Amino acid sequence: MVTAADVKKLREQTGAGMLDAKKALDEAQGDFEQATELLRKRGQKIAAKKADRDATEGIIDCYIHANGKIGVLLELNCETDFVARNDAFKDLAHSIALVVAASNPVATNPEDVSQDLVDKELAAAREQAEKEGKPADIIEKVLEGKEKKVRQELSLMGQSLVTDPDKTVAEAVVEGTAALGEKITVGRFARLDK
Repeated sequence: MVTAADVKKLREQTGAGMLDAKKALDEAQGDFEQATELLRKRGQKIAAKKADRDATEGIIDCYIHANGKIGVLLELNCETDFVARNDAFKDLAHSIALVVAASNPVATNPEDVSQDLVDKELAAAREQAEKEGKPADIIEKVLEGKEKKVRQELSLMGQSLVTDPDKTVAEAVVEGTAALGEKITVGRFARLDK
């Protein structure tokens, strides 16, 4: 039997709505891990359905690090000004701005990372593998995986949240889309260092 306290606990952990949390717990027969996974998968489906919508509203969030030497401006987009004024949306924007301050990504998405930058990283990895005496076919396999990893590490969407290291920015955006019911996208961002 799923209790109201169980539903409340799952809502606090995931940010899901009350009915969604109750339904997930019922389906998972009270198992919190399974219910969380169900909510995550549903969130991905919801985000996929909203992918072709226009996100023309939103906010610009700013973050200035405590030492006053790092500043971030981040544009987070949504479909309506109603969602843009929502505290959960503002919190998401601020969480992503913290990631920009902490990791200094060079692009928003992995596919946006410049090929020149990727090639430099791969050349260094090739040189290291050759020094270690790895066979050519193994080196090529290593480099295939390395390219994906480099693109993830250098993009904002591939970074882990500062506030929840088990979740990437991309996952947080999908969850935000599901929770708020609108397409959410990261627009521009800038990080300034003193």
